[in-house]
Amino acid sequence: MLVEVRPKVRFVFRHFPMGEQHPHAEHAAEVAEAAAAQGKFWEMHDLLYQRQAALADDDLLAYAKELRLDVPRVARELEAHTYKARVHDDFMSGVRSGVSGTPMFFINGQRHEEPGDTRTLAAALRRAL
Repeated sequence: MLVEVRPKVRFVFRHFPMGEQHPHAEHAAEVAEAAAAQGKFWEMHDLLYQRQAALADDDLLAYAKELRLDVPRVARELEAHTYKARVHDDFMSGVRSGVSGTPMFFINGQRHEEPGDTRTLAAALRRAL
């Protein structure tokens, strides 16, 4: 997911589902992409992070309903793994970039080694500009 903050700053979100630690992570990433297809990526993203303990398929479909998405469409897309390749491509991109956990931030292609809190990230972005 790409968000242009201003012409010099671009925020790119990539999925990095860590299936060994989180068995439902891949399907959660797929449902986020299904929500993106209906214009609600960030809303689903936020729900998934708030409710990390409940990510079974029934939970994911309940979140789709809560966000007023086309639930039958989301269910079909999850069943067909419509977004599996995209999620896998994001994951492999992370592996190639040296990502080993989440969240991980890069600024201008450089790994952000400082804490990931809002204040520290904002300062790093200001320095990068």
